[in-house]
Amino acid sequence: MGSLPPSSDLSPSPNQPKTQENLDQSTLLNLFKSQQKYLNYFFQHLDLSQTLIFTQTLLNSSGTIFFTGVGKSGFVAQKISQTLISLAIKSGFLSPVDALHGDIGILTKDDVVVFFSKSGNTEELIRLAPCAKAKGAYLIGVTSNEGNLLMDYCDLNVHLPLERELCPFDLAPVTSTAIQMVFGDTVAIALMGARNLSKEQYAVNHPAGRIGKSLIFKVKDVMKKQEELPVCKECDLMMDQLVELTSKGCGCLLVIDDKYHLIGTFTDGDLRRTLKASGQGIFKLTVGDMCNRSPRTIGPDAMAVEAMQKMESPPSPVQFLPVINDEDILIGIVTLHGLVSAGL
Repeated sequence: MGSLPPSSDLSPSPNQPKTQENLDQSTLLNLFKSQQKYLNYFFQHLDLSQTLIFTQTLLNSSGTIFFTGVGKSGFVAQKISQTLISLAIKSGFLSPVDALHGDIGILTKDDVVVFFSKSGNTEELIRLAPCAKAKGAYLIGVTSNEGNLLMDYCDLNVHLPLERELCPFDLAPVTSTAIQMVFGDTVAIALMGARNLSKEQYAVNHPAGRIGKSLIFKVKDVMKKQEELPVCKECDLMMDQLVELTSKGCGCLLVIDDKYHLIGTFTDGDLRRTLKASGQGIFKLTVGDMCNRSPRTIGPDAMAVEAMQKMESPPSPVQFLPVINDEDILIGIVTLHGLVSAGL
């Protein structure tokens, strides 16, 4: 029985030059142009009447719209399903392998199953199709090769025209998956429009994203309140309120009367300017002597993004807004730092 040579014999010599692979700009540009040409072929030859029937079928579905596929087409199917879910459309991905081991139990006669496949002859999908048909679901095949086996099982077939793959061997599914994605996402937006989904409804499904937060969060959701507020009375000596000014992390004092009506604001910037102008005279000044009696304010039910816009508006930006209710009573403060921390 032979033996392997020592490992050192298998290692390249440290002095052996490494082969460098270069790609010039013109080659890359030609690839992009070729892909554009193949995508244009898809757009120019797509049967819009067929696509309309497909879209209308999904729109009229009273059940769940399932997508399925294998390999790269399976990834596209998952993505399109997630897009529909984000648009508040009942959808899901059905693994063709897991479906044949119990997951097909989720299908009902009200559901639609969309098969994404370039060839339409994928073995796993051919095995799934008659089983899904037996459950009473409506089957739709979305394929690029005409005259395929999947067509025999589907109630509706949609052809995605494909001139060829960008791959030099016309094998790697890089153009076919691109047109699948374009097709699916465009249909998703068509469904979004047909269902009159509002921006507010869209935001409800994206609460963690900046778009969602900007459309969901109100000032009352992000404001500081009660013990967090840096409050004082207008008769308080300015120097006696330094701890209150600096300890609450707002960079200001909110000047109120006995009934918590907002009288004005005094900022750490105001303190620096007053100290420079008054010197030792600052020890005799009250907060009411130097506060801004016409501060920008906002209500608790205003959108948080509106608060940010108000802070940044002319004549000069500010770092906070006192929050007052309909009776001009101070109930909170919203800060720029707080808005940024909330992801706005």
